[in-house]
Amino acid sequence: MTATILTEPAATALWHDLVREAQQRGRAPLDDELESYLVFLLMRHLRDARLGERVFAIDYLSALEDRGALQREELRDVGDRCLLIAGLYPQQAQRRLVSMRYFLDVGSRAYGDLADAARAAAAQLYRHLAAAFARMVRVLVEVRRLSGGSDAIDPLSRHVLCLADPAGIAHEFPGAIVLGAGNDHLQ
Repeated sequence: MTATILTEPAATALWHDLVREAQQRGRAPLDDELESYLVFLLMRHLRDARLGERVFAIDYLSALEDRGALQREELRDVGDRCLLIAGLYPQQAQRRLVSMRYFLDVGSRAYGDLADAARAAAAQLYRHLAAAFARMVRVLVEVRRLSGGSDAIDPLSRHVLCLADPAGIAHEFPGAIVLGAGNDHLQ
């Protein structure tokens, strides 16, 4: 038996392939900027053992009290971690009795606030991440499915995700009519 050692470029290529396949299967296309961010996010947090221990709303509020580089780093971490939990580890949210809406709101707000605190070039990236947050969660849900995970999210969470990214309705609920805006009591 021969052991294979993955170099960083090879690991990056594997993540890119997986993310591209997830985009295709989930009918959730990302542009190059979002796709690259997602790949490097997956690589950066691959071994984040404390990911599930966080209380993201508290981390978010704490980050808002900080200033400068520390604030930007903490806001990015909150957005990144919300993205990962919502897309890859939704069972952790279910165990805590926290909805998909919580992660969509806290994560996209963290990226939005980061855009406001960042310099021009970085601000544009983080505004883009905030706007595409639900679409990126959909891609991560597909990554989980492709990796052999069970149906990653429950029907109510799928509904909430479809409301946040309506392009996912046909994929998640083929042939169904999904209740839309004005039905916030269902979220």
